[in-house]
Amino acid sequence: MRDRETSLADRLSTAAKATQARLARARASDPSARADFAQQQEARRAAAAARDARIAERKAAKRAEEERAAAAKAAQQAAREAEAAVRDAALEAERKAARDARYAARKARGK
Repeated sequence: MRDRETSLADRLSTAAKATQARLARARASDPSARADFAQQQEARRAAAAARDARIAERKAAKRAEEERAAAAKAAQQAAREAEAAVRDAALEAERKAARDARYAARKARGK
């Protein structure tokens, strides 16, 4: 029974070997150890830069479209306000003419 039990030293030794094996596997699979790693990283950076440029271009186009739409809306609003001002002025002139006609009719009746 005693032969099957491992001693503390054996368990520590086995744990140390396992740790060394894990470290060796990690070093072997380290991507920076590969020869083409730098090229892949550069390609990723270039793709990210191109993607960022496309996103910035889309945002700029969207902002320009929003500004154009806002300018068109403002122009339409200004046109409506100008039209309303002309309509109000014409209505006021019409009212004044009617008032003047009533006044003239009253004057004519009085004489």
